[in-house]
This record gives sequence, structure tokens and C-alpha cells, in this order.
Amino acid sequence: MPATDKITSNDEPSRDDRPHDRPDDRSDARMPRWLPRAMVLALALVACFQLATWGFHQLITLLLNILIAFFLALAIEPAVDWMAARGVRRGVATGAVFLGILVGAAGFFTLLGSMLAGQIATMVEEFPQYLDSLISWLNSTFHSHLSRVEVQNNLLRSDWLQKYVQDSANNVLAVSATVLGSLFNFLSVALFSFYFAADGPRLRRALCSVLPPRRQTEVLRAWEIAVTKTGGYLYSRGLMALISGIAHYVLLEILGVPYAPALGMWVGLISQFIPTIGTYLAGALPILIAFTVNPWYAVWVFGFVVVYQQFENYLLQPRITAKTVDIHPAVAFGSVVAGTALMGAVGALIAIPATATLQAFLGAYVKRYEVTDDPRVHGRAGRTRGARALARVRRTLHSDRDRPPAPAQDASGEG
Repeated sequence: MPATDKITSNDEPSRDDRPHDRPDDRSDARMPRWLPRAMVLALALVACFQLATWGFHQLITLLLNILIAFFLALAIEPAVDWMAARGVRRGVATGAVFLGILVGAAGFFTLLGSMLAGQIATMVEEFPQYLDSLISWLNSTFHSHLSRVEVQNNLLRSDWLQKYVQDSANNVLAVSATVLGSLFNFLSVALFSFYFAADGPRLRRALCSVLPPRRQTEVLRAWEIAVTKTGGYLYSRGLMALISGIAHYVLLEILGVPYAPALGMWVGLISQFIPTIGTYLAGALPILIAFTVNPWYAVWVFGFVVVYQQFENYLLQPRITAKTVDIHPAVAFGSVVAGTALMGAVGALIAIPATATLQAFLGAYVKRYEVTDDPRVHGRAGRTRGARALARVRRTLHSDRDRPPAPAQDASGEG
């Protein structure tokens, strides 16, 4: 066998000459042990966040109902406590308060419904006269030859009217579902608020049982402030609504405007319990109805609404709300805007009592200092007074400097 074909033992690579895998190379090629666990943990956190977000969106209506019920329970709790202190059971007292609210709301909507029904019936009866007057004005102004029969036929045969009737018939199911949903939300709010008010002490004990004593004192203090401010807001608004309703009722009765009791109640409640735009909504309806009686009556009602609003803003409201919900008007307006942006109409209704509660709670813990007598703090009048005071001080210093020094006295007190 040729020597070249023969592989000797010396030509074989030795075991020591073969490349060895170094420990550093094996550790670099292998996945870190913590990486799979971190990836699983990150995916689990993302899944939990998505699940929580989905659940929150599904329960947003229930959470809003509970929030409304909580503030309603805070508002009626002073009346329930007053009745309970006189020997009435809390459940019976809460039921009596709810019954009074229900009777008042039913009376208001009954009066308002009768007024609207009467106005609609009057408009339907007088619609042909209105239409004849409009057609006569159009014929005389534009030299046209319209007739009421022709207008009615064209109106009844129009495509948009038929489409509107068809769409209304198709939307009956959606409207019915909306009405049933609103009724369910109303019953949910009433049920939660009843339990919150009737079981208020039990609810506070259950909440404080999981807190240390120091935290229990703070929670009970915050709860007491919330009850005081929310109840004060409701009762002060109710008193101002009563005064406003009586004042507008007297004016409308003097002018002979129909449905004066219902209109007075409308103005009182809407102007006080709908923030910011309630005054304009409340005044628009009596002005419109007064205009149907006599255009000058509408002017009188408009003037009275404006004057009474100024009287209420500058004289009546500060005196009534001084000890209940004393909030600066700018802060109240900002809280209403913020509440509307966050939670819509619900936020607008509870924004003022929530802001008053937060303001009172923070005022108990924020340390305040006495303001220095600086002219820049008190505005122009303060600057004038400060300048005069500073001038008096300078004159005193100059007079003391120009005065001759007093003779020195010895230890015995003689000069």
C-alpha cells in the first residue's frame, strides 16, 4: 500500500488539538432563563389590562348609576337622620323621603304635561287659521295664487313626509328600547340610593372595619362633609326654586298668562337644578307662551326674568348658600364644564356638590397663613391706602430725625 494512502497514527489529530466549546460561547448562544418568564408576565399584564378596559366599558352605565345614587343618598341623608333621631326607623324614614320626592316629581310632570297637551291641542285647532294667514301674506307679498287645499295636498303627498313616517315606524323598536333602558336606569338609581341612605351607618361601619383608626377618622370626616355639602346644596337650591317659582307665578298671574302655576314651577326647578344654561331654558317657555297672548307681555316677562336673575345672583343666593355651598361663581362654572366633559349631564348635576365637598375637605387640611399688609395684595384702593400709610411713616421718621436730641440722663434719672 502506498505510503500516501496510509494514514498513520501521527497524522490523526490529537484529542487535545480538536476545538473545544468554551463556556462563554455556550452561554452566549443559549436564551437567558428569565426571558421566557418575562415575556409571559408581559403578555399576562397586557391581557389583564385589556380585560379590565373591556369590563370598565361594559360597566360604565352601572358605575354612573351608583355614583348618582350615592350623591342622592348623601342629599337625603340629613332628612333621614332628622326623622331617625325622633324615633322613626331608617327604612321607614327613607321610604317617606322617597315618597315625598316621587309625589313632587309626579305633580310637576302632571302640571307640565297638562300645559303642553293644552298648548298642542290649541295649536292643532288653530292651525288652519295660521295656515290661512300665512298663505294670504305670501299671496299679497309675492303675488302668488296659493290655496290651503293645494298646500295641504302637496304636503301630504310629499316624499319627505312619507319617508319621515316610514322612518318613525321603523324606529319604534329603538325608541321603545331606549325608554325601557331609561326606566331600568331610574329604578337602579332609586334602589341603590335607598339602600345607601337606609343603611348609611352600616355602610360606614363596613368601610371603617378595614381601615386603621387614624384612617377611620379621616374617612368619617370626609363622609360628614360630603353629607353636609350635598344636602345643603339640594336644600338651598330647593328653597331658591320655591322663591323663584312663586315670584314668576305672581307675575304671570297678574298678566293673565295661562298655566301660570305650571310655568312658575317650571322656571323655579329648571333655573336652579340645571347649571349654567338652566336660566335661559327656564325663561324661554313662559316668554313664548306670553307672546301668544300679547307680544308686550313677552317683553314684560323677559324683563322680569333678567331683573330677578340679578337679584338672585347678588342678594338672594349669597345669603342662602353662605353656610351650605359657598363656591366662587368662576369655580362653580369651571366645575360644571369639567363635569360635563367627563360624564355628560350626570357630571353637570353632581359637579357643584362634589367641588364643594372637595373644597371643604381640603380646607380642613391645608395650612393657611396671614396675608401681609402689602399694597399690591389689596388692589388699587389698597395701594392708595398703603401709599398713604407709607407716607405717614416717612413723615414720622423725618420728624423724629429733625427733632433735637433729648438731654442725657444719669443713673439717678436727673439731667
